[in-house]
Amino acid sequence: MNPAHLPIARELFIQWRRARGDRGEAATRNYTRGWEELLEDAGILSATERNDAERDVRALAADGWIKLIPVRYKPHLLYRIILPLVQEARWKEAFGFVAPTDEEERRIREHPWQPELAFLREARVNLGFAELQQIDAFLKSDGRDCIVVPIKERSLEIFGDEKRLDLVADSTLFRAGRLTLDHLRCETVAEPLGWRRGPASVAPDAPVLVVENCATWHSFVRWNESAARYRAVVYGRGNAFIDSVSLLPDLFTELGGAGPILYFGDLDPAGLRIPRRAHERAIRLGLPAIQPATWCYEALLTCAAAAESAEEGSGVDETDLEWLGGFGEKVRALFRSNRRLAQEHIGREFLLKLPS
Repeated sequence: MNPAHLPIARELFIQWRRARGDRGEAATRNYTRGWEELLEDAGILSATERNDAERDVRALAADGWIKLIPVRYKPHLLYRIILPLVQEARWKEAFGFVAPTDEEERRIREHPWQPELAFLREARVNLGFAELQQIDAFLKSDGRDCIVVPIKERSLEIFGDEKRLDLVADSTLFRAGRLTLDHLRCETVAEPLGWRRGPASVAPDAPVLVVENCATWHSFVRWNESAARYRAVVYGRGNAFIDSVSLLPDLFTELGGAGPILYFGDLDPAGLRIPRRAHERAIRLGLPAIQPATWCYEALLTCAAAAESAEEGSGVDETDLEWLGGFGEKVRALFRSNRRLAQEHIGREFLLKLPS
């Protein structure tokens, strides 16, 4: 089994590299990551994706790549992933980040690199000569004059692998003062915003509602057709919304102007972290604040008796609770009891029972 082909393993490898994968000194402790945080960062949101990810990590564990720590007293639930020290070299090799051989080092020092790669004659990078030469060939063949394209398109052109540049861009090759995506005339792009316009009867100053999960988005879209509460209902797609905030100006252009943006998601630590981070990014971009859809959260809190058990030990940042405003204290109490509320409680049947 090669973890490089598995989305959840790719995310674990990227996070491990960012934490310490390129340091010169030897590590002394195993690298660990919380299971829920890992899923969130990987953008693995749906039940099908989560099931696939769990199947993949259990297969990796059976093959010795990682170790799994279950939730205490609930061995069927995953709590943490461990990348053992003794497996780190194996992970590097699987993802193609092995230090060059002595012969490759000599060729790297002596090769007539393009100016953008001249630093390679003195720097140490965990990429082989062949891949470095592929980047050099792109720059040499008028690559500087190309239009800017999405990173995966440029990756396919340079490496013949649409995913390779995402990994390479997190390596020492792209440290400050070295190579940049601008040199390669490409950019990372946000997931597109899925959204549905409200009916013509919606007030022109009505807010836009962003909904975290797919099922609830469908229910709110259908309800809004008659309720006429929102100018548009946007599918946030979980963690992806943090990046997709940058696409809100396109939405406002379609709607005829900017306006309030409300957010509704799960009441759990990850479900609050997403809108708080999206709000901070929106402010940096000069966009309207991302505000909590207050009535939705208040309605969700009325379902507290049906709250689900949360992963043991999951904590919430105080700044995330502050984003909720006045009813943050009620949510804090929910988390203290190790419970969470899925937004699907406010589903189609609930919405259809609301007064018109």
